[in-house]
Amino acid sequence: MKSDNVKKGMQQAPHRSLFHALGFTKEEMEKPLVGIVSSYNEIVPGHMNIDKIVNAVKLGVAEAGGVPVMFPAIAVCDGIAMGHVGMKYSLVTRDLICDSTEAMAIAHQFDALVMVPNCDKNVPGLLMAAARLNIPTVFVSGGPMLAGHVEGRKRSLSSMFEAVGSYAAGKMTEDDVDEYVNKVCPTCGSCSGMYTANSMNCLTEAIGMGLRGNGTIPAVYSDRIALAKHAGMAVMEMLKKDIKPRDIMTPAAFKNALTVDMALGCSTNTMLHLPAIAHEAGIDLNMEMANEISDKTPNLCHLAPAGPTYMEDLNEAGGIYAVMKELSKKGLLDLDCMTVTGKTVGENIENAVNLNPEVIRPIDNPYMPNGGIAVLKGNLAPDTGIVKRSAVAPEMLKHSGPARVFDCEEDAISAIKGGKINAGDVVVIRYEGPKGGPGMREMLNPTSAIIGMGLGSTVALITDGRFSGASRGAAIGHVSPEAAVGGPIALVHEGDMIDIDINSNSLNLRVSDEELAKRKAEWKPRKPKITTGYLARYAAMVTSGNRGAILEVPGEKE
Repeated sequence: MKSDNVKKGMQQAPHRSLFHALGFTKEEMEKPLVGIVSSYNEIVPGHMNIDKIVNAVKLGVAEAGGVPVMFPAIAVCDGIAMGHVGMKYSLVTRDLICDSTEAMAIAHQFDALVMVPNCDKNVPGLLMAAARLNIPTVFVSGGPMLAGHVEGRKRSLSSMFEAVGSYAAGKMTEDDVDEYVNKVCPTCGSCSGMYTANSMNCLTEAIGMGLRGNGTIPAVYSDRIALAKHAGMAVMEMLKKDIKPRDIMTPAAFKNALTVDMALGCSTNTMLHLPAIAHEAGIDLNMEMANEISDKTPNLCHLAPAGPTYMEDLNEAGGIYAVMKELSKKGLLDLDCMTVTGKTVGENIENAVNLNPEVIRPIDNPYMPNGGIAVLKGNLAPDTGIVKRSAVAPEMLKHSGPARVFDCEEDAISAIKGGKINAGDVVVIRYEGPKGGPGMREMLNPTSAIIGMGLGSTVALITDGRFSGASRGAAIGHVSPEAAVGGPIALVHEGDMIDIDINSNSLNLRVSDEELAKRKAEWKPRKPKITTGYLARYAAMVTSGNRGAILEVPGEKE
């Protein structure tokens, strides 16, 4: 066992004395040491129940013959961090989480790990750590929130942000907004739509690193506690069979994850996280393959914010396995991929049943014939731009309009709420990319303001930053190269015409090559917004959005 390095032999006598200080028995010192990575804290609603999940995991590990030892991982609540400087610290925590987990796991020589994440960045951060460490690992999340109910309709956090826009437009009163405040987030858990946290927890199932129900069983259901116990038992089986993350996270498994992503209509943030996770597994996941997969993968689900259904509905309809079963009917998945169950994908989904064809459309009756996410390219986005196609109004799939240019999110929000954005405009928010932000802020406030102001079917938004999974509308993010490195988005002038054709995967600035070259020659890099602390180090090391915003030592790779 790896943990023998800190438990066995005369040289390890001092180590054993420290285990004695922790109350370990001689019997425990003979058993595998299993790290339980807990992202529990008291500031993230999706994490306030994780202490109970962790306790259940411990029981499962102990029942199966291991010794569970908890250590923490940080997590940021994107909702609370939204719309201010705090959002610069959201994406960047993904690497802190990965690095700190690596440090703890190797320093203490754990034999196996159970990861207990839930919200936006600690799910991919811990998946990155699992791939990097490559010791037996199982994931069990804290689970999604139940939907809220306002005026007889299910609601979620995106409804809350849009209510603020409606208030600014004079369509809602302060009392109306207060009702939303008190009702849209009724329980603990990751926010109830197919936002980033739930997207990544569902894809953890699809890629094979989580047990059935990991992405969909609500946080407040007792089934979630049972799932956690089974996760503890499962990691001990993985240890016995020597099944490791890189046995599971193969190129075929990532293609499966992208396929399920398209069927579900996941958050665009998955296009940042999947390449970063694959990178840690030694796999180059080129996001251009997303369009190839999207072209042959029908969109089967329209969960909030794209539609009126929520995670609890997906769970009742059969969950991720039922979605995968539908996809398998057209041969869209590699069924031979190994999973944490010790069985293949095909074996896992063999008996899955779609219990609600309105929540999970049958493969022959999809919402759309192609996937929920599209990768756009053109002279405005030579590398990539990402859009959640399934959440775009049909009339905005093709749009041309004048650029309204803003060099930060705050200026754009002021213009939107001040009534300065008109139908047909294309709002451009730049210098918010991984380096320029730094930190690649989410733009839920401006997208929600656009929807709340009644402009969702007439106004597009383009940024080198990113969008919350709660965003909807013609919101195109991850534009690469970003403005901070002189990408074409930095060269857009107020009033330039921008052509968007999502069905054709194109994003173009209606400006000649000669004029763009002239503007580029005149462009000068801006001084960094932040020059001290972690964000300054992050900005120096981070790559572009199309590469997953992974970190590299400067000069390591062009």
